[in-house]
Amino acid sequence: MADQNYNLAKLLTERLEHLSADSTFAHRASGVRGSLLRIMERIEAGERMNSDDQVLLDQLIQYGFEILELAAKEIGAS
Repeated sequence: MADQNYNLAKLLTERLEHLSADSTFAHRASGVRGSLLRIMERIEAGERMNSDDQVLLDQLIQYGFEILELAAKEIGAS
């Protein structure tokens, strides 16, 4: 499960990075991306994740995908 979440977080950070600065969601995307990167650095450093960390990672992944979905709808509405 941790590997799957790590891979999702990596994919998500790449997608959030490419969000246009003109998007109304750019600021939120930047915050989520930064939080994901900090958690990913801890995982890469070999730190064990406790259950609170896992919950946070799950929430960040979910919120990141919601931001991408909203940004995509914003683009489609233009």
